[in-house]
Amino acid sequence: MDTAKPFARSACAIANSLDILGDKWSLLVVRDMLHGKRTYGELALSPERIPTNILADRLERLVSAGIVTRTPYHQRPVRYAYALTPKGSALGDVLLAFVRWGKQHIPGTVTLKRRPAGAEVTASAAHSRRARAKRAG
Repeated sequence: MDTAKPFARSACAIANSLDILGDKWSLLVVRDMLHGKRTYGELALSPERIPTNILADRLERLVSAGIVTRTPYHQRPVRYAYALTPKGSALGDVLLAFVRWGKQHIPGTVTLKRRPAGAEVTASAAHSRRARAKRAG
């Protein structure tokens, strides 16, 4: 008995990978998780400023695809910690290939350095202060 479900477009590995990861945010969420981010709040502080509704959707998709797991760490309100599964961690090689390609073919691109979560909070706070000052001025 064949239990494989039919493919959305074709059996092509690239097409099926893109069906799961081909939007402009999912691989950035995986990147941040590979850099140690674990909570929704940490992921929301990504330098690309992913909208919160899209972040929630992408996390749900990644959990459904078996790329990410979520575990409650707080009950009221329920808050989750996210972690890459082995399937998700294997995407590190894919992201490294993107980094190599981008640095070779897109002038001015850089590799983001891993930072402790607190460093991004400080940068985010500074950004917010600048934005408020700009609006007030």
